[in-house]
Amino acid sequence: MDRTLFDQLRQLRLPPNGYAIFGSGPLAIRNIIPTSNDLDILCNQKVWDIVSRDGVTEFLPEYDVTVASFFDGNITFGTKWGIGNFDIIELIETAEIIDSLPFVRLEHVVRYKTIRSSTKDLQHLNSLQGSSHSLGNVK
Repeated sequence: MDRTLFDQLRQLRLPPNGYAIFGSGPLAIRNIIPTSNDLDILCNQKVWDIVSRDGVTEFLPEYDVTVASFFDGNITFGTKWGIGNFDIIELIETAEIIDSLPFVRLEHVVRYKTIRSSTKDLQHLNSLQGSSHSLGNVK
């Protein structure tokens, strides 16, 4: 797996416990999917203040969210998730640390990908089902 995005994220030297990688990132770090083309990251206000100052901010009307992007848009941060109804602080506080980075727990990734149900999301859910990773309590 290409770890370039994770290395780039580490270069930002953000405060610990203030963000968590969501979307496909938690699957890619576990090698459930081959790679992730980008990283979608949820963050609290403290981290948002940093990334919105240092990154390129943009409003995404299709999701009704503002994001801050780095590395040509390959890493994006937001304080809310545009699909589904998630408690962002809970997702950050319950994140699993893997390779020194925080990742949203798989059960929340499954919930999001089930709600979105794009072709890619359904393929990712199939890959997860075929893997040896535990889903915990899927809600």
